[in-house]
Amino acid sequence: MEKTVKVGLLGLGVVGTGVLEILADHQEKIEKSIGGPLVVTKALVRPEEDKQALADKYHLELVTELEAILNDPEISIIVEVMGRIEPAKTFIKQALIAGKNVVTANKDLLAQHGSELVDLAREQQRNLYYEASVAGGIPILRTIANSLAADDITEVLGIVNGTTNYMLTKMVQEHRSYEETLKEAQALGFAESDPTNDVDGIDAAYKMVILSKFAFGMTITMDQVKIKGIRGLAAEDVSIADQLGYTVKLIGSTIKQDDTISVEVGPILVPHKHPLASIHNEMNAVFVKSSGIGESMYYGPGAGARPTATSIVADLMTIVNKMKKNTVGHRFTGYTQPTKITPPSENISKYFLSLEMPDEAGQFLKLAEIMTETQVGFEQVVQEKGDGENARVVLITHETSETKMLTIQQEIKDKTSYKILSLMKVMGE
Repeated sequence: MEKTVKVGLLGLGVVGTGVLEILADHQEKIEKSIGGPLVVTKALVRPEEDKQALADKYHLELVTELEAILNDPEISIIVEVMGRIEPAKTFIKQALIAGKNVVTANKDLLAQHGSELVDLAREQQRNLYYEASVAGGIPILRTIANSLAADDITEVLGIVNGTTNYMLTKMVQEHRSYEETLKEAQALGFAESDPTNDVDGIDAAYKMVILSKFAFGMTITMDQVKIKGIRGLAAEDVSIADQLGYTVKLIGSTIKQDDTISVEVGPILVPHKHPLASIHNEMNAVFVKSSGIGESMYYGPGAGARPTATSIVADLMTIVNKMKKNTVGHRFTGYTQPTKITPPSENISKYFLSLEMPDEAGQFLKLAEIMTETQVGFEQVVQEKGDGENARVVLITHETSETKMLTIQQEIKDKTSYKILSLMKVMGE
């Protein structure tokens, strides 16, 4: 039996507790896999936190200063599960400089400062792993970096936010409003009291930045991601989409076209027969298209203490094995390409356009003229009676460019009294 590998834990909340549980519950398997015990010996907590019962249960020492962990020569790996950008960023940098390997689940931090931290880890000849930062319990980053390393990935589409997927499931299946489903998601603990990051697509965008790096080797910044959430999405549009054969999902996508990629987050109409349409409630899934395998999908819980902790412990075990082989300092993914963004004129899709217009003769003709002038056709049209004065008109266009759809939106605003209720992309069959 080899000597015990000791770990320092930064944060002892829900996920930190999950890490302790997984290490204890799966102790025998972990020891056999890495050749010896793997234990947390110290945990950093805030002075006002009372975590003594946990410390007693798992035989670890509570500390309130980072130095108590950094200066412990027996601790070789540090796990950061504090969340937020600071002080997590500073603590991870200090840990790497102190010669510690690091595991984190901090998607916000990695999406915004990942390149800086990865470069520092390499300079310090230490490992930085972060499988749990995307889709919780789904081992998607390791799958892309290892299992799909020989494949040419062309698309990565993800339902990577459980809160919005839960809300959209309820809106589709129970014909409920955005406001009703948000309140329920908050009551159940799926949504925070301030749901901005979830409902405005920011959380999903962080994850797509990370997935883009793994799939295509390109370093994307948040301002290069087109982000639209589901805030205020009308139940009527969700219902009409369902009638037309589509389920509305908040999809994060990173799609390659020649040597460029387009990274987006937004509500998208997914055909009922597509595998992503069957992902319900708070579950996550990542759908990958590649030239070798074709289509594959990875499904599981996107959050939660034990799923996230399982991914963290898998990273710990990977680092232990690398330490044994003296292969520390290698990037989690070594694939790197120049970053090139697909221009809007070459970003092609079908679109779902929902409008409110006066319920009178000749109004639809104005829309048809704008579409004709812009050279965009439509394949489906639905008109619903409104309040007597206005009607709701929904159409699905033929494939067209993002540039042309922007022109159509501007023409509608300039030349008509229509109100644009929603504009969403439509996924191909």
